[in-house]
Formats: sequence, C-alpha cells, structure tokens
Amino acid sequence: MKKIFLALSAMLILTSLQAQKQKVIFDCDLGGDIDDAFAVALLLCSQEEFEILGICMDHGNTPGRGRVAVKMLYETGNDHIPVYLGRHTPTVVGLHNKLEGDSPQFLWAEGFDKLLPQDKSAVDFIIESLNKYPDEIILFTVGPVDNIGDVVDRDPGALKKAKRVVSMFGSIEKGYDGNDPSREWNVVGSLAASKKFIDSGANITLAPLDVTYQTNFEKEYLTAVFNRDTPLTDALGALYSLWFLHAKWAVIPKMHDGVAIGMVLWPDLFKTKEAYVYVDDKGFTRIDESKDPNCTIGMEIDADIFLDKMYRRIVMQEFRR
Repeated sequence: MKKIFLALSAMLILTSLQAQKQKVIFDCDLGGDIDDAFAVALLLCSQEEFEILGICMDHGNTPGRGRVAVKMLYETGNDHIPVYLGRHTPTVVGLHNKLEGDSPQFLWAEGFDKLLPQDKSAVDFIIESLNKYPDEIILFTVGPVDNIGDVVDRDPGALKKAKRVVSMFGSIEKGYDGNDPSREWNVVGSLAASKKFIDSGANITLAPLDVTYQTNFEKEYLTAVFNRDTPLTDALGALYSLWFLHAKWAVIPKMHDGVAIGMVLWPDLFKTKEAYVYVDDKGFTRIDESKDPNCTIGMEIDADIFLDKMYRRIVMQEFRR
C-alpha cells in the first residue's frame, strides 16, 4: 500500500511540475544562419521552464533542415521532442531572389535515419496544437514565416489562440549594422506570408534587429562552448564549421534567434514598446502612429547579460544518450 501511495505521489508531483511549464512550439529555418542552431540549443537547455511540444522546419529545403534537427535531438537524448516539416519552398524566396543550393550544414546530417520527422505537416501540427491548448502556447518564429502564413490561410482564427507569438522579425529603428532600418531577412524571405502574419490579429511580440544586432557571440564564448565536449556542443561546433564555409565574413555570429527565446526567459533584460507595425511592399517593417498597437516590440536589450546567460545555459547542460 505504501508503494502505491509513493507511486501516486510521484505521479502527482510530476504532473504538477509539467503543468507549471510553459508550452512552446519552435518554428525555425535551422541550417541557414548559425544562430538557429544556437537558438535550438538554448531551447533544449530551457526545459525546466518549457514544455517543448514540437520543433517545426520552415522555408527552403525543409527536409534537409529536418534531418539536422532530428540528429541534434537524437544525439542529445532529446528524441522525445517531435520535428515537423513545413512546405519545401525550393525557388521563390522574398521579392525576386531564388535559393541557390543547399546549406553546407546539411552535410552534418546527410544519411542520418535513426530518428525521422513526423508525417504530419508543421502547419497541421501548429493548428491542431493551438486549437487543443487555446491561450496556453507560446509560438516562437525565428525564420521566414511561410508556415505561419499557411496557418493563417488554413485556419484564420488559429493564430489568435496562441498565448503569444514571439518572433525574431523586422527592423524598426536600427538595422543589421545598428544604424538605419534594414529589410530584415525573416520578413523579405517570404514577404506575402509576413504581411499575413503581422495582420493576423495574434498577440505578437517582436524581437527585431534593434535588439538582436548587438548580440555578438565573441570568440571567447565560441571557444568555451566548442571545448565543452558534450553531444550538444559537438553538434554546435560541427555546424559552425560548415556554416563558416560560406560565412567567412562573419566569424563572430550574432545570436539573433536566441533573443526571441530570451525575451520570454529573461524579460527584465529588455525594454519594449507597443505600436502598430505593418510590412510595406519593399519588406520594411514600419510603424503607423495613427493606429492602435498590434505588437509589443523589443527596443533595447542588456546584451552582455543576455549573452552570458545564454552561454551558461549551453555549457552547463549534460545531455548524453
């Protein structure tokens, strides 16, 4: 009888702890810029706070991105987290550009088949999850928002059921160099979808270039992470090396995508403002002062503390199979 009581008590405690975690879905273009891999690492290292319902691949060669994702999850013992694929968008990207070849990072997962993405599409998964858990899920988007545009097309009310949509998206007052606003990649990467997203009526929080451009993950951080020798840091090191093949101009990566996660984990590090944001036909994110706010926008960040917290999360984990 005592054993039954202890077992029931343990189950109740586990259920209570799980209920306290924030449900999240993470939509990304892993295998593009290297900050996606670091953002996934930060997400995995934050499972005390987050219940990760699924990781979705967005934009371009989504099957290739999916292989990178499932290998990261398998190698780190996180294969309980499902991966879902969005549409493969092999040609039309942004305004007039075309995708040119696959990311060198795909080599890291070439031929990997010990874990596979789910058969269900990312869009179906997102819609079903938001309808199942209304006002409970934080949806992170840190890539072009093809999947999100498809969600709006398929079920216009679904995105409004997210507790929040937190997106690395846009450029308000500062751009990639910290000066004039830029046509930010996640906006122009799928311009039509970006307009659908920003006009969706969802509870949107933006992490624009204004707060991400200053998040340089310096050599000291990179060296410490790559010397840590865990499956997660080994994966990051391998992906960084392959990314460097076509990004020699950017030896020091910026942690753009990790900032979106940081806005939820450590909100005290940010100053925000409310405003009405729209996407113009050239892919700039503009503010219309005459309209009621539709977004919360990150405008300032304590970048040094954010980077230190992110670094510590990644090096303190002990993921093993």
